[in-house]
Formats: sequence, C-alpha cells, structure tokens
Amino acid sequence: MGKKLLVVEDDRDIADLLSLNLGDLGHQIDLALDGHSGLEKALAQHYDLVVLDLMLPGLDGLDICKRLRNQQNYVPILMLTARSSELDRVLGLEIGADDYMTKPFSIRELQARVKALLRRMEVLASPEPTQETLRVGDVEIDLDKRRASFGGKALNLTAKEFDLLVQFARYPGRVYSRNQLLELVWGGGFDGFEHTVNSHINRLRTKLEADPTNPRYILTVWGVGYKFAEL
Repeated sequence: MGKKLLVVEDDRDIADLLSLNLGDLGHQIDLALDGHSGLEKALAQHYDLVVLDLMLPGLDGLDICKRLRNQQNYVPILMLTARSSELDRVLGLEIGADDYMTKPFSIRELQARVKALLRRMEVLASPEPTQETLRVGDVEIDLDKRRASFGGKALNLTAKEFDLLVQFARYPGRVYSRNQLLELVWGGGFDGFEHTVNSHINRLRTKLEADPTNPRYILTVWGVGYKFAEL
C-alpha cells in the first residue's frame, strides 16, 4: 500500500523530479518549497516519511529536523544536501535524520533508501506481540511509542540512539562490529563512518549508565565491537 510522503526542497526542478520518481513507487507526495511551509505541513498532517533538503530559505533542514524530533509522533527523515563534507553528514544524522544523501544522487538509490526506511518503520511499528516492550535489567523499551526508560525514569534519546538501544536489547550478549551496527541501524551507504557508532555509543552510555566509564549495559568487546550485557 502506498505511503504519504512530504518532500521539502526549494529547487523546483529537483522537487518535481523527486515527486515523480517517488510517486512511481505508488506513494502520495506532497511538496513544500521552503522551510516554513515544510515545517507547517509536517506538523499539520501525518506523513510516513519526510525527504528534507538541508539548505532551505526561511528555515533550514536542521531546524526542521530538530522540531520534528520534539514531536510525540515519530516520522523518518531522509536528508538531502549539496554539501559533501563528512562533518555535515554526521551532523545531519546526529540531529536525528534517519538517512542522508548528497546531491547529485542516483534516483534508483534514492528509491532504495526510501523503501528501506519505510520497511524499517513497518517492522518497528509491528513487533511480535511478545516484544512490544523489551526489558533488560532496569532498561524498559516501549517499541510502539518509541520510548525508553531506565529504572522507571524516561531516557531522552535521539532517533538513532533509540534504534541502537533496541538493536542491543533485542539480543543481549550478541557481539556486533561497528560495521554491523552501521548496516543494521543506519542502513547501507555509511562505510567509513565507524566513529559515528562510537559517538552514539558514548552518548547512549552517558544517558543509560550510572558510571559511563565503567558501563554495566553496553560493553566493549576489545578488537571486535560492542555487546549488550546479559542481565
């Protein structure tokens, strides 16, 4: 079944190209050509995914992303930008974008990324009945509401921090390399960004662990990667 997507892109030719090719996948596409109207539409309606340009007139993509991540209802965000530096890519992901593509991009790759994000959200929204809530030690994760708590206290997690915690908590004791976590949590296309995993692990530890320098939950397996403790 087709989904409802919002494309926020100030270049009319690119916006029309995105609308045409994402529409070919069977989705309903809404367009916004500036930041303010894009945010207004994103807040006023339910969308299954937002394709968001970083550089926009009026309000840039990072500000829109931050505003959307402060809302209760979660919407996946695919960020687009003409910038190609590693810092810009990492910043976009750490602000809360689910995926990132640099212009110029392949339409086929864009379609594949959109399919992957929508598929991932369907899996998260329809967990097995016994896994609607995950509990490991003092950690509790509500998959439907995308909320996590530690010892009964809510954890203020970014989108990727939450996804990373879910991946660990589903399989306590399983050891993941950084590349495996990039593939499972961020999806394909992020080879060479292993420090993105490291930074997310460090921030997750500061929110989850009583003593981040001596973690109890997210453990380092030297020479391999990380695992979640079996408690």
